[in-house]
Amino acid sequence: MRVDETNVVADAGERHDTRAPALEFDRVVQDFRLPSGKGSRRVLDTISFAVRRGQFTAIVGPSGCGKSTLLHMAAGLLAPTSGAVRQDGVAITSVNRAIGFVPQQAQLLAWKTLRENVELPLLLRQVPRDERAERVREVLVAAGLAGFEDHYPHQLSGGMQKRASIARTLVYRPATILMDEPFGSLDAQTRMVMQDDLQSLWSRYSATIVFVTHDLTEAVILADNIVLLGSQPTRLKANVAIELARPRNVFQPFHTNRFAEFYDRVWAIFQSELARPAAETVAANADA
Repeated sequence: MRVDETNVVADAGERHDTRAPALEFDRVVQDFRLPSGKGSRRVLDTISFAVRRGQFTAIVGPSGCGKSTLLHMAAGLLAPTSGAVRQDGVAITSVNRAIGFVPQQAQLLAWKTLRENVELPLLLRQVPRDERAERVREVLVAAGLAGFEDHYPHQLSGGMQKRASIARTLVYRPATILMDEPFGSLDAQTRMVMQDDLQSLWSRYSATIVFVTHDLTEAVILADNIVLLGSQPTRLKANVAIELARPRNVFQPFHTNRFAEFYDRVWAIFQSELARPAAETVAANADA
């Protein structure tokens, strides 16, 4: 998905119902028309779960199960075929400018410096110059990017570009942030550093995060709960609470007390889902 400059901005200060979940998926169904134009294919089948305010929720499931589709619904970029997606108790019916979105790719503007890229959401919101400068300075320090303000994207490492993308979202202080496999393209070492950075930034800014990933270790070490999705047509398999103390050691997760317990619990559910398509293929071949 391409996120343009206008979609980078959120109206973070809008009124909301503090008693409602930060984000709620209520019996969501999504059908996509087939390329032939004849008929449709069901991708999401009656998905329901809620994300509490300030919670870090990971969404995990097989490739193509609709994880990113759920984020697109929350961002208001896609309407469900039926059911509803609500933020703070209000149904999302158009582009959701009260939410932050960190895509898979950093998508920094090549012709703008790091400072200008991070400042862009505030500029579009017409935040006064002095306040823009202070908020950009603050978030760049928090993201470990101080000293690189005048660098262009091609002068930054992959990890630094990811930090810049996150900083660009944090700078306008959205209460809820969607993250679509933001660390998927990074090498293992940089990925762990970024996981640790994200944990610190989330704690500092107290945002609600919905984080899509294929990596079970990443999900268990970062999240408060993991939403596990099955294969298409996708249904909710489980919503597992991860009761690990914080802060968590992302560099040595298996040394963390009870990490293996929760990892094994999630893996048992996920493994059974991965085995299902293979079993169905064997059965189909046997009937042929």
